[in-house]
Amino acid sequence: MSKSDLHHPLAKGYAQARSALIAVGVFSLCINLLMLTSPLYMLQIYDRVLVSRSVDTLLLLSVVALGALVILGVLETLRARVLVRVGARFDISISEAVFESVMKSGAGAQPLRDLETIRTFLTGRSLTALFDAPWTPLYIALVYVLHPWLGHVSLVGAVMLFVIALINESATRDILKKSTGQMMLANQFVEAGSRNAASIEAMGMVSGLSKVWHRWHDAGLAFNAVATDRGGAIGGVAKFVRITVQIAILSVGAFLAINEITTAGVMIAASIITGRALAPLESAISGWRSFLQARDARSRLYDHLEQYSGTDEPMALPPPSGRLVFENVFAAPPGVKKPVLAAISFDIQPGTTVGLTGPSAAGKSTLARLIVGAWKQLSGDIRLDGAEFSHWSKSLLGPHIGYLPQEVELLPGSVAQNIARFGQADADLVVDAAKLAGAHDTIQQLPNGYETMIGPGGVNLSGGQRQRIGLARAFYGRPALVVLDEPTSNLDAVGEFSVRAAIAELKANGHTVVVVAHRPSLVGGVDKMMVVQQGRLTHFGPTAEVMPQVTRRPTPLEPCTEVSL
Repeated sequence: MSKSDLHHPLAKGYAQARSALIAVGVFSLCINLLMLTSPLYMLQIYDRVLVSRSVDTLLLLSVVALGALVILGVLETLRARVLVRVGARFDISISEAVFESVMKSGAGAQPLRDLETIRTFLTGRSLTALFDAPWTPLYIALVYVLHPWLGHVSLVGAVMLFVIALINESATRDILKKSTGQMMLANQFVEAGSRNAASIEAMGMVSGLSKVWHRWHDAGLAFNAVATDRGGAIGGVAKFVRITVQIAILSVGAFLAINEITTAGVMIAASIITGRALAPLESAISGWRSFLQARDARSRLYDHLEQYSGTDEPMALPPPSGRLVFENVFAAPPGVKKPVLAAISFDIQPGTTVGLTGPSAAGKSTLARLIVGAWKQLSGDIRLDGAEFSHWSKSLLGPHIGYLPQEVELLPGSVAQNIARFGQADADLVVDAAKLAGAHDTIQQLPNGYETMIGPGGVNLSGGQRQRIGLARAFYGRPALVVLDEPTSNLDAVGEFSVRAAIAELKANGHTVVVVAHRPSLVGGVDKMMVVQQGRLTHFGPTAEVMPQVTRRPTPLEPCTEVSL
């Protein structure tokens, strides 16, 4: 394990569970030793009690065996309880990191499902079989002690089951991975569709989307059926081998007993010990699917957390004043290597209002996400008050940044919780932000005002209501840096006036505001304007100088440079 792996959230989760897993290993040792109670008891009954006809010996052996079996039952219960708590501890130790990474990446619920898969494996019988399997050589050695011929039969059976396990892994690994991949695509498609339920229903898209979803879902089911059929067939072969080996043990033991080489007690004991030796291998084969799923889930979760999990919290810095500097920045959406923004450089002083405009797909929203630190640049420097975003504690910097994305999404909860960003809501700040956004009167008209629940079990809001509440969320606490991406797209003239008034008030109090708009006319009244075209910053300067250049109409002989569409 590399040095970086030691600091990975998954490694920390495994480290916290390690001591408990060691205890499970100790329990497994004791359990497997106590599993010898039955064969040893049978051996003594056949070879000692039946020969001596001693009732006292029978009673003593029975009491000792009963005591051992009671301890065995207690240890089995403790092992199961410990495994449940191992899974819970593992989940608790990394669930926060997984949740935060999902919020950062927008990856949907798949990482959380992967975490659940791993936790289920840690508490399941498949892991128990893996803990018991290492003791198989001990049982086989004991069978060899009883008689080498019996040991040979037991060893052959164990080798055959081990080979079957390898065949099972090879036959089902790739097909299960394909099944999981198709199901993941189907689930992601459903998640994306559920976020656009109104549009889908209104335009009659359900039937067409159902066909697309079924292609992935049915393919996943088909692959799953193949894997299940293969696993079932191989599991049947494994069970046949185990039972056949036990019959062979009885046959060889009977032959040895008939020839007075061994006793009947040895035959019975060897059969029971062999059955116990092969049971973990058979269980591992039947539960191999859960092991493969857990292994794939662990691999996906490891890669996801490595890309999106946060590092240690940096030292706290003073609250920012709102100065923003870009120096030769190249950027692209997460996971994309080709830049969509190139050589972006500018310097925005605190208290400046800036209009960001440009044609569709020019990179405006990408630039907005870079400004608030939601995305990372490929190269170049982005500094807020002289410090790179990585130098800021996200939890401490967040309250000083307000952001309204182009697609406003509110979360299930009350209106007040959404405005307060699901932190400790300050009633005065919530109302102040709502009034600044022109949303106070709108909220008062809702069934329960600020306590109205949004989303599942609550009210469904119109586009304008969502945008006003989203604006209030961006204004909550009057952050030093506010970025508004198309803030008036769902607002009427009164709403546009409220936004302009809010921007003017924030400017008057020394806040930095960046307003993204498709049309230059919507960002009038700002101090400076920047224009992005084809991923490059083509204009940046005072609005009075830039506006005439981007709104004037070209002459017939002059190439068109107008940004407004």
